[in-house]
Amino acid sequence: MAQRTVQLRQYDIIPGTLDDFVAWFTADVIPMRIDYGYRVEFAYIDRDANAVTWAVSLPGDEAEFTRIDEEYKVSPERAAVFAGVPNRIAGSKLSFVEAVA
Repeated sequence: MAQRTVQLRQYDIIPGTLDDFVAWFTADVIPMRIDYGYRVEFAYIDRDANAVTWAVSLPGDEAEFTRIDEEYKVSPERAAVFAGVPNRIAGSKLSFVEAVA
């Protein structure tokens, strides 16, 4: 089986904006990530905590993930999806994770 690197992404969402964030995230961000070669492993919301936790993966090691992610961050596709969208993220934590089971 080919190696995949998984990044866990945890967002604290500004209170009162969770539903708007989720609508934009599912309609625009997830499809764009998939088009860019990412696989969305899972995405969950915690309404009580105003939080979104999700994971994306790419083939290869962490260096390859980082290389592709840097290209993605400056892509015109990403810029278009984020244009005019208010920031709804109060804080975030990103980390590479490994499966244990």
